[in-house]
Amino acid sequence: MTPQSMPVAGLVPAPRHVPEHADLLVRNAKVFTGDAARPEARAVAIRDGRVAALGDDHALARLVGPGTRVVDALGRRVIPGLNDAHLHVIRGGLNYVLELRWDGVRSLRHALAMLREQAGRTPKGQWIRVVGGWTAEQFAERRMPTVAELNAAAPDTPVFVLHLYQSALMNRAAVQAAGFTRDTPDPRGGQIVRGRDGEPNGVLLAAPSALILYSTLAKAPALDEADKRTSTRHFLRELNRFGLTSAVDAAGGFQNFPDNYATVVDLAASGELTLRIAYHLFPQTAGQELADLRRWTETVKPGDGDEWLRLNGAGENLTWAAADFENFSEPRPELAAGYETEFERAVRLLLENGWGFRLHATYDETIRRDLAVFEKLAAEGLFPGGNRWLFDHAETVSAGSLDRIAALGGAVSVQNRMSFQGTAFLDRYGAGAAAHTPPVRAMLDRGLTVAAGTDATRVSSYNPWVALHWLVTGRTVGGTPLFPAGNLIDRETALGLYTRGGARITGEQDVKGSLREGCYGDLAILSDDYLTVPEDVIPDIESVLTVVGGRIVYAAAEYEGLDEAVPPVTPEWSPVAHFGGYQGSRSEHGGRRGRGDQGQRAGQAGARQAASVAEAVAESEQHRRWRVARGSVPGTTPSFVDPCFEH
Repeated sequence: MTPQSMPVAGLVPAPRHVPEHADLLVRNAKVFTGDAARPEARAVAIRDGRVAALGDDHALARLVGPGTRVVDALGRRVIPGLNDAHLHVIRGGLNYVLELRWDGVRSLRHALAMLREQAGRTPKGQWIRVVGGWTAEQFAERRMPTVAELNAAAPDTPVFVLHLYQSALMNRAAVQAAGFTRDTPDPRGGQIVRGRDGEPNGVLLAAPSALILYSTLAKAPALDEADKRTSTRHFLRELNRFGLTSAVDAAGGFQNFPDNYATVVDLAASGELTLRIAYHLFPQTAGQELADLRRWTETVKPGDGDEWLRLNGAGENLTWAAADFENFSEPRPELAAGYETEFERAVRLLLENGWGFRLHATYDETIRRDLAVFEKLAAEGLFPGGNRWLFDHAETVSAGSLDRIAALGGAVSVQNRMSFQGTAFLDRYGAGAAAHTPPVRAMLDRGLTVAAGTDATRVSSYNPWVALHWLVTGRTVGGTPLFPAGNLIDRETALGLYTRGGARITGEQDVKGSLREGCYGDLAILSDDYLTVPEDVIPDIESVLTVVGGRIVYAAAEYEGLDEAVPPVTPEWSPVAHFGGYQGSRSEHGGRRGRGDQGQRAGQAGARQAASVAEAVAESEQHRRWRVARGSVPGTTPSFVDPCFEH
């Protein structure tokens, strides 16, 4: 008999309680939990992928054991992991390493220098692709590149530059590679712009359909399966860089199920996902939508999967005829009369089989027509029927439509497309309409579930802090004000849309979106305190340590090297291998770059522009030095880099 169990005076003493040790303890932090019952803490303990305890450093010290990894947050802000509620993460991952990202680049001259440098390493037969995440407003020059500039930067390498859902620019080599000639007909809803000689001049216009842009991009070579896997891992790591731990994939055009989902399924099976993904299924072929939906309802169901990869429902299109394209440079599209018949069949099929859905709808005119279908089905008891459903985008949704959405048990997912397209909307519809586009404050006042995201990667940037900046300031990336003060939301509310809101639309609100005992151990330690920094700093925030399920999936600054390894970027000529992804005000290793006073002195536009140009030059040179130190480029400046950036 052991001493612990030896009877004493007829009693057997209880064994001394030893608490289970944490796998990870984050201490010395300013923790914003997102939990109203306990909004703040100083430390978070994670065990078996879940939050085990919150408290102060002293209280949680008992959970430290020999195998506990202890991270000192150094007094930084800690938040629940961010959740982008509308991100094309699967499609983005399959293409990420092929793309030259202009996200965050602050001058057109810098952007063209990147393009010129990339042309020097891109092999014959491949394209240079700048696909979303930027707008002319972000550049000091406040303009787009010209086709002539693309031809000068890359005379022999095909270049495709996508600008929002509005247009694309192609150099001469890309026009030839895409097979466009004077005899190529304009596709429906799009225009191939031609010169006086009738030949395509390199400009494609969405008029208003973006399909011409996407179908042209699809002509470029794709990655092989091994490189798609590596590409996806690096894209997920790039999202982790900004504190993202979850995303809701909105599917999209040219994303076929199950073929284009195979890479994330494989990564999930091998435990290599670093982002939790809830995905949707999107019928790809007009006229075949009902057949696709019926086949899916018979073979898979929402909830299939696990906490890392799970099916959430259908959408964001159910039938192509019901989709309104959001090119704010063009008039609102008039949808075909009678699309409701097929649309109703699709919605009925989903609801009768227990499927929720999300629905792309930009304009209130579309939303009202869709709601009429839902109300007809509600009379049969199908709405609200326990299935989660929501409208995506809803930029011009009216108060009356919001009331009808609430009555039918719906939700809304908003994205910061106005950060990038707000000026075009303002020019077409005026300041009065732009002041509540979309009316986020009115949605929340009605008690609607509202989730926030980016709609990246082909329009907005995937940087969630750009979206959060728009939510709290109502300004475009170029600083143009859209919302009056009464339509803004505070920082904590905006953060809730990016955490708890996304969890609600996937039915995971009990385990995701806040830091409380039993929830997933998903968090980010931030470079700057989102809750207190000046507004203009918010877009520059990054994570210095991102944790998903207790795993450190991204680490920078003092924590560099603590995260899981990823394979090198392939192919070696990839733009990401040389430039990285988002080109913000921080270097790849998490250090702070110099920041100018852009946007700080109202009424001094010339000074702001000069500061922006100077900042872009400084950032380009610092980034070049970083790449030299890493061995990515030679120490001398190659001849194809603009000599302006040597100084």
